[in-house]
Amino acid sequence: MSTTGKEYDKMAKKASPNSPVFLNCLKAFIIGGAICLFGQVLNYLFKKAGFNDEYVKAMTPSVLIILTAILTGIGVFDKIAKHAGAGTIVPITGFANSVVSPALEFKAEGIILGTGAKIFTVAGPVIAYGTAAAVIYGIIAYIFKLY
Repeated sequence: MSTTGKEYDKMAKKASPNSPVFLNCLKAFIIGGAICLFGQVLNYLFKKAGFNDEYVKAMTPSVLIILTAILTGIGVFDKIAKHAGAGTIVPITGFANSVVSPALEFKAEGIILGTGAKIFTVAGPVIAYGTAAAVIYGIIAYIFKLY
């Protein structure tokens, strides 16, 4: 017996629990805001330590990425993300988590074939398209003297 699209939708709605949208948005806002606040605190501390603006701009996201990678590796970040939802995806921590997670998932296949290859399933397209976009933007800026 085959089900129609409407029947399937009706069964899916009946089987799915209702999610508390307002509470989920609130958690995402608070936890995402806390991550961004932590980034601002790092920024402030690096400036107070005497680093110039170029180093601060590089060090703040680097520390956030490294901490997220460590927290993902020990299983803490996924527990935070379970409650925060988009609050952990939107800051740069979401990118770090999405790079480390596939590597951890496939580590059973070995360091080179598993971890080494799967770490680039998300990062690869971002790096490739990001680099290509930077070149295109650079050419446009050069042509139109926007630099």
